[in-house]
Amino acid sequence: MRRNAGLFVAISLLSGFGSSAMSLVAGIWILDLTGSTSLAALAGLCVYAPVLAGPWLGGLLDRVPRRPMVVGVNLALATVLLSLLTVRGPDRTWLIFVVSCAYGLSYVLIDAGETALLPSALSPVQLGHVNGWRSSAQEGMKLVAPAAGAGLYAWHGGHAVVVLSATMPVLVTALYAAVRLVRTPPHLPADRPGGLRAGLTVLLGQPALRVAVALAAVSIAMSGFTTAATYATVTIDLALPATFLGVVLSAQGAGSVVGGLVVGRLLSRWGPVVVGVAGTALFGLGCLVRCLPWWPATVAASVLAGVGLPWTLVAAVTAVQRHTPRAMLGRVAATANTAMFGPIVLAIPLGSAAVHLGARPTLVLAATLCLAAAAAVSRRRRTHDADPAPTTAPPTLDAHRTAARQG
Repeated sequence: MRRNAGLFVAISLLSGFGSSAMSLVAGIWILDLTGSTSLAALAGLCVYAPVLAGPWLGGLLDRVPRRPMVVGVNLALATVLLSLLTVRGPDRTWLIFVVSCAYGLSYVLIDAGETALLPSALSPVQLGHVNGWRSSAQEGMKLVAPAAGAGLYAWHGGHAVVVLSATMPVLVTALYAAVRLVRTPPHLPADRPGGLRAGLTVLLGQPALRVAVALAAVSIAMSGFTTAATYATVTIDLALPATFLGVVLSAQGAGSVVGGLVVGRLLSRWGPVVVGVAGTALFGLGCLVRCLPWWPATVAASVLAGVGLPWTLVAAVTAVQRHTPRAMLGRVAATANTAMFGPIVLAIPLGSAAVHLGARPTLVLAATLCLAAAAAVSRRRRTHDADPAPTTAPPTLDAHRTAARQG
């Protein structure tokens, strides 16, 4: 079990380094080619758009061997990334958006695949802790990856970053091969309900799961809504170079390291809803601090966001693993990912449009929505006990079949 835990943390380190470096450089690259902060922010839209197909893609994960699927997706991602070596001028900017879409498709399959693989490789007691360590490792790469990516981009251009990022998925495939699966999910009968219906049945049937995913959805949507505002805060309000975004994301990584190291204990003691509320409130507070016209405040706000966002995400993922039949984990995890990341597809372009009114109004609106959501759940929890004690085993498949037939 410890060996598997270490392998999954190493996978998160490598994949986090490659994705963090490339996601920042994609925005900077587009900004340099076009001079448009809105277009640079829209690169994130391409990454998150494929999440809308999550329930159906997750159904595929429940019908094929999960580890070979995840390995194949990583190898395909490495191949697609290398196509960016042909970008030489503004006329090829569209290719960066296309590759960003491919990145998003891989995220859907890999995230759902890993969520489904973890219960087959770890004990139920370990899930919350390992999810936190993985988040700390992956998000913690923002301590070095954005700065390294931005520095490499400034030194040798985008092509050097492409080669570096394409190497990471290849290394990850070797680590997947070394994971020892101690449990095998049962085969699904042919008459199982479709991915969307089955995923929603489980997602809406557990109060702790439903609320934790909703809180994560609000926080993640607002992180996309404020992307353009962050660009504008750095380059316009503070009059700093675009490469300072590497410092901002590195600060967020520092917060993620701290948050990921403690979230497992918080989940064991308080459950996913309380942790989700705390994370959402922290992200909202970070948006308010970012409004201050002082670059140290911008860095401090990124630290708060780095703690808050992983808390909401880890709480939701752990709730999925605890409350889902193992044979349904692929589609339920992908459906939850759609619920959490789908709203960002709309939030990013809305934020790109809202930033023309100024960065601060955008940040204040995001903070208001996050703090209101956290307060509403806290008030409801006090009266309805919406967060039961964490369970160590998912509901049985027979129980889910009964719920699905009744639904």
